[in-house]
Amino acid sequence: VLARSRLLSREEPALGAALADYLRGEGIDVRLGVTIDRVDGVAGALCVQYSDERGSHAIDADHVLVALGRRPNTAGLGLADAGIATGPRGEILVDEHLRTTRSGVYAAGDVTGGPAFVYVAAYAGRLAAEHALTGNAEPYDLSIVPRVTFTDPALAAVGLTETEARARGIDTLVSELPMSHVPRAVAARDTRGVVKLVADAASRRLVGAHILAPEAGDIVQQAALAIRFGARIDDLARMLHPYLTNAEAIKLACQSFDKDVSKLSCCAA
Repeated sequence: VLARSRLLSREEPALGAALADYLRGEGIDVRLGVTIDRVDGVAGALCVQYSDERGSHAIDADHVLVALGRRPNTAGLGLADAGIATGPRGEILVDEHLRTTRSGVYAAGDVTGGPAFVYVAAYAGRLAAEHALTGNAEPYDLSIVPRVTFTDPALAAVGLTETEARARGIDTLVSELPMSHVPRAVAARDTRGVVKLVADAASRRLVGAHILAPEAGDIVQQAALAIRFGARIDDLARMLHPYLTNAEAIKLACQSFDKDVSKLSCCAA
């Protein structure tokens, strides 16, 4: 039961819609664009009252998970007394070197209000320690952070969506490859999903990758490296990829900018 009109609103709309359809196919009742009015305890069970454009409804449940996000746990730490500034959500404000407003004090991880991923926290912790102890001047860079939502199939993404790229004034090229064109997916008898790539039309550099697939989390890192080092879609299309691997999904998606990959050989030459 979701207040927003689509699942995973931060991600590419088509992928979120496809995921909702897959979940419904598994028997999960996905209800979007609703307002939760109240939750009542009834005879040891729970009843969720909600409304949408069709009227008022109720769902009986054993448990209710309220997923409203997370806030930095800084209340009661006396940060203001220590001269450490916080933001509107209680996050500790830091600069590009993870320094707080108190000289000699650094902060890293979820407490700074950035992406709440363990790998981001580990990266920030290492960098903060190096800045504090060695004088390392490497800036804290979150411009390229791959992310995975572990649904079934999973949804992974890195870089810009098509809408975000256009908002930045980038003339885009877009490729969408159904996983049914990836030999590994066919061999595994699970062709659910799609790979959507966004490239800069002028430079043909990859700027975004959005993957809905059972192994999306293992595919996305190749795209993250490509974006990080400015690879062109032509470079990725010509790279050798082992046959019958999920990694071929990126190669095929890059080839599909200019070719009908359904007519290529099994090895995507």
